[in-house]
Amino acid sequence: MKYLPVNLLLFALAGVAFAQSRSAVVDQQLASVANLPAHKIEPNDLVALAVYDAPELTRTVRVGSDGLIDLPLLKEHIRAEGLLPTELEAKITAALKEERILIRPVVTVTIMEYHSRNVSVMGAVHRPVTFEVTGATRIMDALARAEGITNDAGPDLLLVPTGGATVEKINVNELISGTRPELNVVLEGGEEIRIPEARKIYVVGNVRKPGAIPVRDNSQATVLKLLAIVEGVAPYAANRAYILRTETATGQRHEIPIELKKILARKSPDVTLLPDDVLYIPDNTNKRDALETAKVLGGYGTSAFSALIYAGRL
Repeated sequence: MKYLPVNLLLFALAGVAFAQSRSAVVDQQLASVANLPAHKIEPNDLVALAVYDAPELTRTVRVGSDGLIDLPLLKEHIRAEGLLPTELEAKITAALKEERILIRPVVTVTIMEYHSRNVSVMGAVHRPVTFEVTGATRIMDALARAEGITNDAGPDLLLVPTGGATVEKINVNELISGTRPELNVVLEGGEEIRIPEARKIYVVGNVRKPGAIPVRDNSQATVLKLLAIVEGVAPYAANRAYILRTETATGQRHEIPIELKKILARKSPDVTLLPDDVLYIPDNTNKRDALETAKVLGGYGTSAFSALIYAGRL
C-alpha cells in the first residue's frame, strides 16, 4: 500500500481546511444578510455562489463591468448580466456538467448587493436621500426615509424609472391619504423620486404677514382666502388693490385693479388668483395721514375722528 509523502498530505489537508473556511465565511455572509428581491443581475452586482459539497466553488463574486463572472475550474466566463438568480443557477449548473467538473451539481445564487438598485428622493423633502432597495420598498417608505415632504411641496410627485423612460406623475394628496392605494407602487431600484416645489402666489403691501403662498392643490386661490392666510390687511390698506399677472407666452405683465373694500364688505364677488400672481395692496396715504393727525387729538375728538376715517368719510 502506497502512502502520500507527509508534506503532500499536509498540503492537501491545508487545502481542504482553506476551502472549508472559505465556505464557512460565505455561509456566514449569507446568514447575515437577507436575500434581496429577485431582480435581473447587472454589472457590478455582488452575488454569492454556494455549490453543495464543493467548497472550492463556494464564494462571493462581483459581476464585472462587462456583465461576466469568472469561476475557478471553469474554462469560460459566464454571462450573468440580464439573468435572474434562478437563471444564473441553471447556467452555472449546466457549465459544471458540460465541463465534467461535477456530475450532479446543486447551485444556489444569492444576491448580496445590487450595485444599481439605489433609489433617490430629492426636491421638497426634509432630508434628500439615496438608499439601497432591500425587501419590498414602496414610495411611502422612500418618503419616510426622506423624513417627509416640506410645506413648499407641490401637488404632484414625479417618479422617474431607471433610464428615465416614462415619468409618472402621482398626486401627493391621493398618495398620502391612501384613497388610491395603487399609487404606492413597489420600487425595484434605480428610480428617482422628485418632489417639485409648488408654484406660489405672492401677497405684498399693507397686510399683516406678507409672503409667498404655495398653491398645492387644484382648489381655487381667492383674495379672501389669501388674506386669511396673511392674517388680514394692515390699518393703512387702500380700498383698491392690484393683481400683477405675467403672461407665460409673451412675458408681458398686466395690472388688474380690484375693489378690495367692496370684496371685504361682500358687495363685490371674490376674485380668483393664479399661480405666480402678485397681490399688491398699496398704502392709503390719506388714511395714514388722517390717523397720524388723530394721534395728536385727545379724548372724544380722537374717537370721533377715527370713526370717520374707518367709515371712509376721510
